[in-house]
Amino acid sequence: MKNISIIFISLLFLLKPAGVFAQTSNTSPAADFYKLSFMSISGEKIDFSSLKGKKVLIVNTASKCGYTPQFSELEELNKKYGNKLIILGFPSNDFMNQDPGSNEEILSFCKENYGVTFTMMEKSSVKGKDRNPVYLWLTEKSLNGWNETQPGWNFNKYLIDESGNLIAHFSSKVKPLSEDIISKL
Repeated sequence: MKNISIIFISLLFLLKPAGVFAQTSNTSPAADFYKLSFMSISGEKIDFSSLKGKKVLIVNTASKCGYTPQFSELEELNKKYGNKLIILGFPSNDFMNQDPGSNEEILSFCKENYGVTFTMMEKSSVKGKDRNPVYLWLTEKSLNGWNETQPGWNFNKYLIDESGNLIAHFSSKVKPLSEDIISKL
């Protein structure tokens, strides 16, 4: 019976296109998302209570990654859905030193190369024991209600609904304008 279960699970992953894996849930969080806050890349404190009533897409970003061109799609998503969606980019140097610059250098890179107007947060860690409090909430089931998956690479995406519930996690390969994401907005 154990072998049949392993085969069944393996088949599920084979049938799903590579990199289009997404976890979703409608479980209520144990800790309030809106009690979080974080500093923007330009040094202003963002209280997440100000995000109530809109969906929030949180993305760990990097300036020197194969997925860096996703900044363009994130900006397009921001322009198309900005009336009901807030995008927060969290630059991180956690994956193979792909964002070694300062906050100023990262912001300049994002604006000059991709015209980024969505909110970028200060550079921080998004995985492991040093992850910032936002990513701790996103990746601890005891806080968010269901998810324990930390980013496996740059440009993982976490979607929070209008009530502060984590409703989905998307791998790096899921593009910002994919139907997987758009359908949840």
